[in-house]
Amino acid sequence: MHSLTVIRTYFKLGLLNILQYRGDFIFHIFSIVTGLLTALLTIGIIFNQTDSLNGWSTDDLIALVGIQILMRGLISVVIRPSMQHLMEGVRLGTFDFTLTKPADSQLLVSVSQFNTVAIADVVIGLAVVVISLARLGASVGVGEALLFVILMAAGTITVYSFLLMLSTCSFWFVRLDNILVIFNAMFENAGRWPVTIYPGWFRVTLTFLIPVAFAITVPAQSLTGRLDWQSALLALMLAALFAVGSRWFWKFGLTHYTGASA
Repeated sequence: MHSLTVIRTYFKLGLLNILQYRGDFIFHIFSIVTGLLTALLTIGIIFNQTDSLNGWSTDDLIALVGIQILMRGLISVVIRPSMQHLMEGVRLGTFDFTLTKPADSQLLVSVSQFNTVAIADVVIGLAVVVISLARLGASVGVGEALLFVILMAAGTITVYSFLLMLSTCSFWFVRLDNILVIFNAMFENAGRWPVTIYPGWFRVTLTFLIPVAFAITVPAQSLTGRLDWQSALLALMLAALFAVGSRWFWKFGLTHYTGASA
């Protein structure tokens, strides 16, 4: 209950921020729509020359683009801004105050920033997914929908844990902003296409080193009938491994954190 109170408090602060800067919300929606139209135009140009992209049809890729926007929204609501705030706090020394508060430090740094503007990404991403499924004529039952939600949750946990481990490295290296920029670039550019179209070495990179595959491609495969149980189980196992590993690494990092005054 105490953890839920902390999360609710930070969420309210984020909501007050969006009410204070309504123009940013409108501009953000414009940016999402512009990016979506650009992605759809790119898909249209490619499929003007071919009928299939390694087995993926036009509507399959539209569904994947929707899932990417949806996942980007889930990450951008709290995970990415909170990790950026953590690294900035370590650099400026304000992270020390977090350690003095009567709550779990990982929870505090993980929900310290709520970018409620990114909820627009979630809504638009869901809308694109629904429209693409309607175009595909796909019948999504309760089982398929539940599997999709589970895989999206697993992908979110994997990305969160990955970013937490990267941010924890700031205890030693202080400035890691460029690494987040690289991750964002990979997520935005490589993530809008299924990892199955890439060469083997790059596919491995997007699967295990930078977990784009399990965050975007695997959930898309579950909706388009391409997912096998081995991949689904691997996604769940990887999420659990990342969650446990990131928690251990966070605890390990705290034992080596010297503080701003050291």
